[in-house]
Amino acid sequence: MQTSQYMAKIIQELSRSVDLIADEEAEQLVNRILEAKKVFVAGAGRSGLMGKSFAMRMMHMGIDAYVLGETVTPTFEKDDLLILGTGSGETKSLISIAEKATNIGGTIATVTISPESTIGKLADFSIKLPGSPKDQSEGDYQTIQPMGSLFEQTLLLFFDSVILRIMDKKGLNTNKMYGRHANLE
Repeated sequence: MQTSQYMAKIIQELSRSVDLIADEEAEQLVNRILEAKKVFVAGAGRSGLMGKSFAMRMMHMGIDAYVLGETVTPTFEKDDLLILGTGSGETKSLISIAEKATNIGGTIATVTISPESTIGKLADFSIKLPGSPKDQSEGDYQTIQPMGSLFEQTLLLFFDSVILRIMDKKGLNTNKMYGRHANLE
């Protein structure tokens, strides 16, 4: 197959993913973000990169959003929301973070393939995304892509869709958001 054929297949897989995401789960995340005092995002590897892009867009909208592990990340408190992006829901470092957040009393959301996972059980609510686990011998969602690529791409698109929904609810547009864009680049 040529590169363009692979891209077409990836887009087909992503299109199929859209119908497998529950709107009510997404809307719960949107509402919790808008209600939270501060929003924290975490994930490992590529899922973490998708989370960073999400936190950046929330900041552009004026939401007090942070990426865990950055030097400027403040204290997590009980009025805050922690969003964990994890395909498996079994990443050890994220389990530890979820346990600490539970003890503090903040709200935990996970965006995952596996809501029944350890992190899914620790979370106050989960958003289930389609995808294939890194070990593709498990799971029932088939993809031509390696490892967790389909989940990570779907995660990015899901987060961007959440941003659009929040923009709609807050009456924001791109021009208004540019006022918060970095200007020392």
